[in-house]
Amino acid sequence: MGEPAGVVEHLFRHSAGQIVATLARTLGPARLDLAEEAVADALEQALRTWPHDGVPKNPRGWLFRAARNRALDVLRREQTLRAKLPLLAALDPETEQRGDAELAMILLCCHPELPQTSQVALTLKTVGGLGVNEIASALLTRPATVAQRLARAKRWLRGAGPLELPPPEQLHARVDSVLSVLYLLFTEGYDATSGDEAVRGELCGEAIRLGRLLLADPRTDLPKARALVGLLLLQASRLPARVDDAGDVLLLAEQDRSKWDRTMIAEGTRTFAAACTGTEHTAYHVEAAIALCHVADDTDWPRILSLYERLVELRPSPVVRLNRAIALAMVHGPRAGIIELERLERDPRLAGYRLLPAALGELSLRAGEPARAAAHYRAALALPGSEPQRRLLRRRLADCVAAGQ
Repeated sequence: MGEPAGVVEHLFRHSAGQIVATLARTLGPARLDLAEEAVADALEQALRTWPHDGVPKNPRGWLFRAARNRALDVLRREQTLRAKLPLLAALDPETEQRGDAELAMILLCCHPELPQTSQVALTLKTVGGLGVNEIASALLTRPATVAQRLARAKRWLRGAGPLELPPPEQLHARVDSVLSVLYLLFTEGYDATSGDEAVRGELCGEAIRLGRLLLADPRTDLPKARALVGLLLLQASRLPARVDDAGDVLLLAEQDRSKWDRTMIAEGTRTFAAACTGTEHTAYHVEAAIALCHVADDTDWPRILSLYERLVELRPSPVVRLNRAIALAMVHGPRAGIIELERLERDPRLAGYRLLPAALGELSLRAGEPARAAAHYRAALALPGSEPQRRLLRRRLADCVAAGQ
């Protein structure tokens, strides 16, 4: 079963959100705070008692019952909520449909009336089980800011009604919000924007777990959801090769492909194929097709470029245009990519975006202009980034200096 502390940590990451959602469905979203406090108390109780009594045979069931009993104790003291006592007492971890409650909680956290920053924070806290400090680190903001967002979101929840799946006419739009949150969550894990780690695998894993939850319910098993989950699986398959033993970032050309997770590639490929059976084709479909090209034995850059052309039509953001410029350079040479990237330098939305000068540095070095490349890498180093990303930039800067000698 493992050490008690390790089992509790595993439950915190993988079951806490499910139990919170189940309790909140009975108590109502207005008492989400009580559901969270009950689960936190149960986890603390496990840490106190399991080292002495041993880990129970069904640790999740034990945790569920402890949290339920803690909530019952509170309700007995609250006259206004005593009507919930029979419903809460009847909850059974062996028969409770865990996924349904958690799915309803995800969809509620991603309600379009909430700002997206609040949607992300609330989903990470309530369903993902992350603490305020972890969320602040993931979102590049202060813990006090996250706490304020959570407090405002929970105030909104008090009038949100019962914890149920939205009606069919609202479901598709709500799923769009969920997919956006999962995309942001995975992206932060895949390319950490701060801290000492290049990747945060737990964020990527949580995004995939929540995506699979969407696919497990026929009401939210939509082509766009399958396309996103396929994309995340294909991207995550390369995580074992993205950093070396020292934790330094490796570019795609430097990665040991034998370390890629072939099982995950196969699952991602199947999931993406299932997303393409209907008539709906979203930006997630195109990105998944691009990711599929990257995990092939031979990278088909002309195909990738054509896909980026399509992605620009569907999602005309400057970041997509930046990625298209890199693909353009792989097909038509670094100078073609540099011209496109220099146009993007005039876009105020990319001011302070580290990957723009970094890409210009890479293409300038390939074009045989080490001095210009060095200037771009120095500009990238002046911008915020994780320590492994900064080490990569310093390595490339040293390559520029060596090439210019």
